[in-house]
Amino acid sequence: MKDQLHRHIEVDKTPKRIISLVPSQTELLVDLGLESSIVGMTKFCVHPIHLKEEKVIVGGTKQVHFDRIIDLKPDIILCNKEENTKEMIQELEKIATVHISDIYTIGDTLDLIKLYGILFSKEDVATVLINNISEKISDFEDFIKDRPKKTAAYFIWKDPWMVAAKDNFIDELLRLNGLENYFGHLSRYPEVVLDASLPENAELVLLSSEPFPFKEEHIQEIRPFFPKATIQVVDGEMFSWYGSRLLKAFDYFKTLHQHQWS
Repeated sequence: MKDQLHRHIEVDKTPKRIISLVPSQTELLVDLGLESSIVGMTKFCVHPIHLKEEKVIVGGTKQVHFDRIIDLKPDIILCNKEENTKEMIQELEKIATVHISDIYTIGDTLDLIKLYGILFSKEDVATVLINNISEKISDFEDFIKDRPKKTAAYFIWKDPWMVAAKDNFIDELLRLNGLENYFGHLSRYPEVVLDASLPENAELVLLSSEPFPFKEEHIQEIRPFFPKATIQVVDGEMFSWYGSRLLKAFDYFKTLHQHQWS
């Protein structure tokens, strides 16, 4: 079979020992009924929380302990083009088969769920999950269609200030929310220079709870640059975790529209 980079990967039988190096994909595995097959994961794999007490932590998303991974004797290692480094993946391929996801859109997410269903012999569960997510999206599109569009700047880091621009999954979810990405003329996750003497005019400023842990105190710090905007801290998992997290994301978005963005 092929992964989402169209790389052919060798899989002779259903993998039984899985290492996941992507938090959202770890959550997806659990929701596909594969919790018992997970033998290793990252320190950032926090959903469901009890996994951290039961599974071997092999490192983070950018650096791992290769010796721990070797000791776990995985059948397959699940990675992501954006989350994990090319150099790390090259080393991991010496240990076991590596499957790489590449997610920009909702369609990419649904394709990944289908791929995992085939790969791990969970086609029926994957189909139900895909259908449930599709229903959530359809319902949300009906909810959002008559609401006024706004411009939104989505911050992921400070010192330096960094934003989610175009060509990423966050931008896709902003679009689904009827939000025009204020930094959509830029690509990926650029640094931006803010100058209080040249105020920006985005209508919304969203400070993501991850990867930088923005909190309420940072609202006042950024306000001089966006004096007319509604500024708030948002749940970064809802905007950036693909997979089964989408089952919860659209209800969260409804709450934002009804109580903060109306």
